[in-house]
Amino acid sequence: MRRGSSALLALAVAPLLAHARVAGDWHGRLDWQGRSASMRRDGAGFLLSEGRGTRAIPPAPWRVETASVLFDGLFAMAQQDLRRDAVSEITDGAWNHGKPVPCHCFVAGKQWPFVWTRDLSYSTDLALWRFDPDRARNSLAFKVSGVRDNRAPQGLYVLQDTGSGGSWPISTDRVVWFLGARHLLQAPAFAELTWKALRDTLAQDRTYAFDPDIGLYRGETSFMDWREQTYPGWTARNVRFIASSFALSTNVLHYEALRLAVQLAQRRGHTAIATHYARQADALKAAINRWFWNPGRGLYRSYLGGGNPPLPVDAYDLLGTSLAIVSGVADGKRARLALNDYPSWPAGTPVIWPERASQPVYHNRAMWPFVSAYALRAARRIQNPARIAHELRSLIRAAALSGSNMENFALPQLDTKLPGKLGGPVVDSRRQLWSVAGYLNMVVEGVFGLENNGRIRPEIPVSLVPMLFGDHPSISLRMPGQVITLVRPAKMAGNLLVADAGAPREGQSVRIQLKAITAISTPLHAPLPSFAPATPAPAHVVQEGHAWIVRSTVPATLWVDGRIQSDKVARIWRLPIDGLRHCVNLTTVAHGVQSLPSRPACMGPTDRIGGAWPRTWTAPRTGEYVLRLEFDNANGPINTGITAAVRRIAIQCGAPPARTGPLIMPQGHGLQRSSRVRFHAAAGARCEFRLLPGFNMSYLSQAALFTGGAGGASGPLNEARIDALLISPTPPAPRPTATHGAP
Repeated sequence: MRRGSSALLALAVAPLLAHARVAGDWHGRLDWQGRSASMRRDGAGFLLSEGRGTRAIPPAPWRVETASVLFDGLFAMAQQDLRRDAVSEITDGAWNHGKPVPCHCFVAGKQWPFVWTRDLSYSTDLALWRFDPDRARNSLAFKVSGVRDNRAPQGLYVLQDTGSGGSWPISTDRVVWFLGARHLLQAPAFAELTWKALRDTLAQDRTYAFDPDIGLYRGETSFMDWREQTYPGWTARNVRFIASSFALSTNVLHYEALRLAVQLAQRRGHTAIATHYARQADALKAAINRWFWNPGRGLYRSYLGGGNPPLPVDAYDLLGTSLAIVSGVADGKRARLALNDYPSWPAGTPVIWPERASQPVYHNRAMWPFVSAYALRAARRIQNPARIAHELRSLIRAAALSGSNMENFALPQLDTKLPGKLGGPVVDSRRQLWSVAGYLNMVVEGVFGLENNGRIRPEIPVSLVPMLFGDHPSISLRMPGQVITLVRPAKMAGNLLVADAGAPREGQSVRIQLKAITAISTPLHAPLPSFAPATPAPAHVVQEGHAWIVRSTVPATLWVDGRIQSDKVARIWRLPIDGLRHCVNLTTVAHGVQSLPSRPACMGPTDRIGGAWPRTWTAPRTGEYVLRLEFDNANGPINTGITAAVRRIAIQCGAPPARTGPLIMPQGHGLQRSSRVRFHAAAGARCEFRLLPGFNMSYLSQAALFTGGAGGASGPLNEARIDALLISPTPPAPRPTATHGAP
């Protein structure tokens, strides 16, 4: 039996939905755990009353007509929030000395009055392209830049926002930009900008972020960029693990970008280029399914530790899962399992599971509306009425009880367990742009079925008919230039309403007769346990004779070079000394859930090579090696900035060709070790190592506006103090298998 359907996820749909049945009538009033909200009409507009007071909502250009004044009014409120996020200038304390920057743009929210790549791009993909395409294009164009330093490779690149260890290529989800841009290509100038930026950005990521041995792109999870919230706590002080890791969401975004490149190349008649991108996309899809899929849970892992093989981590996230399903990376049985087995709470679906007991509410122990909107898309793709209804209700409830489309929401079942400083959310902006877009998408696509390609494909759970239809024969969505009317069927012999066969799906005035079908509706599950066990201290390793003795302070599972040593939990292990360098991690287990991995402890030989570049070294044995640099990059803090130091290293062992790989040196303080590059050498071979120039976000022209740290207004900066070159013999990479690791 899969663990995803075992006692670990034991609460079924009935208790989850019981709250929904008693939470007001969902027509004019909603009650939830001591809080309430009510909506009434006020002329052509609405008045929303909730705990903070009353909000007047004016009439909106897009209107819905249903049996629920609450549903109708919240749709108008989302459009009001969207208008408030539409500005003529943007500000942020770290940009332009905090002074306004002219921009006919969308800001990220009340507390985030700037344009951020991922916020904007997800928002555009969900809804902005429909509601204000010109402003969406302007906003996206603001996040694309040429290169201001003639010494660096020229091109047009998407800007990765400030972030962990100095931004890109530690964070690499900037390709989400193309998720939004793909809807706005009707404007020829923007289409050409997109094509140029797509080719250049993909090529750059292929050079600096792609691991050809694994077939995946390195980098942080998309949107979840507060390290301690989702990664092991020790990464708060050293983000090399994140820089070398592989994230599900970021790899799916690269897959989507590659598929867009195929389409745009074909439109331009570039057959060979289209074939090139198609091969990359197909290989990436296969690699995602090979490495991230965990058959023991029926879920896709959120991220993997770096290395070959990658270290499997017992961590999962809703955005990556939903993107994998919507993109088609997860198809058939895996798509259904991945969402059906993902746990949820009555208030909504958490963005991560399992949660972190030591962290406050933000990404941890929280529901994010825009992520729920993607989960709703995924639920529609697999036609699960229970999940569709659950995500839709959670979006309505969150907006109604807050009187705005908030950034995130604490999950009550988890928040009450950890009060005080671990409560939250820590930050929670009103009219958060992607939450606004998520709500708009929920109505337009999630209820009325208007999809990105213009087709109309409603999928309404029968459980929502009392709220949406009441005793009305139909409901309508009125848009500028188009009206969609959905007509309820006379009989409800099923659990999902879909368009009747032969019903028109396109046109200016569309009237669709619905029919009831019976779809497989897998019950929702609440997670037991809710929290991952504590991450153990790193292993203590000593040499005794011809063996390494590895000790743990607590009963733990041992991982050696990314592979589980034994399912048996222990405190001490004996490993033979084989002349190779090995790294070990520990995880603890509680109620069938693995902790996040401990900081690695490594043992075995390492050669230190100093002196002027190029540096030389003679291989003592035939086999595989890895190299790193010792460095100090004090150009910024570990949590922000744009000056991750990036180099390429050319490795020539014997006859050409040389192998070239990227070396990433994150911002921080004190001596660190870079990411690594693997190479092969024969015994006695004399190897030469040459450092080549690299690239970081400070080279972009747009970075001249950055005044919150080094590499901005003062000019490009891609430097670190480099000490020894470290070379270690490493075990050969294992042959890839269909699935990877445990549990």
